[in-house]
Amino acid sequence: MIIDIDRHRPEQLEKARELIRQLGSVLVAFSGGVDSSLLLRLALDELGAERAVAVLAVSPAYPESELQEARDLARWLGARLVEVETHEVELEGYRRNLPDRCFHCKEELFGTLEPVRRRLGLAHLAYGATADDARDHRPGHGSAVRRGVRFPLLEAGMGKAEIRSAARQLGLPNWDKPSFACLSSRVPYGTEVTPEILRRIEAAEAAVRALGIRQVRVRHHGEVARIEVEPADMGRLLEERGRLSEAIRRAGYTFVALDLDGYATGRLNATWRRSAAARSGREGAGAGPA
Repeated sequence: MIIDIDRHRPEQLEKARELIRQLGSVLVAFSGGVDSSLLLRLALDELGAERAVAVLAVSPAYPESELQEARDLARWLGARLVEVETHEVELEGYRRNLPDRCFHCKEELFGTLEPVRRRLGLAHLAYGATADDARDHRPGHGSAVRRGVRFPLLEAGMGKAEIRSAARQLGLPNWDKPSFACLSSRVPYGTEVTPEILRRIEAAEAAVRALGIRQVRVRHHGEVARIEVEPADMGRLLEERGRLSEAIRRAGYTFVALDLDGYATGRLNATWRRSAAARSGREGAGAGPA
């Protein structure tokens, strides 16, 4: 992964530090990704381990491997880590998997974390939203705003490139960790999200990562597993296609496909927008005189 060091602007990082100092004490929603890791590191720097605590949400929507990486990183940072269970997969609004799914997820998350914050006597709850999030469909962020959750990195104007650059300069070991979204993001809108589907996706992605490939999404299309990786990694998948196909079929899929367009974030959102535009066009075309 190539990071543009010039994207790291010291004034943005100092602004984030100042915002965190103003919080006084904070419970950081921590996932082990680079965004929440930088936020936690800055909170520990500015507030200390007694006034900056990490909380990790354990859910069927996140693989155990990701959870363990988060635990290890919190220990490396010297942070106190509290673990809670969230049950978003049991919520009808989440399971039905419409474009507002992330809102229901964050409602469950922040609703679960708020009592933890109060119990620990911390003044604020914060999470690692970024300036890039403001430019995409992020209904979960609406939940954060509604509940008064703080997001110092976004408030300081830091996007992904700036965050990775700052994380690298501060020596965070996961500064170049590939972006990771919850497993439900692999399920097309309108297809119900179930624990069984999430476990199939988790097992299929683990099979791809076992080949040494870091950035991967396995998109769920019923009996079809559609694999997205960086174009440079496609040759490796094709070399191991027999072993890989067998492993993904063991995960519960009948067919295995490689997406020749490669990995891209926001695929579900883009598909949803195209479908919505097409529906709008059809409705408009039929709205004239009879």
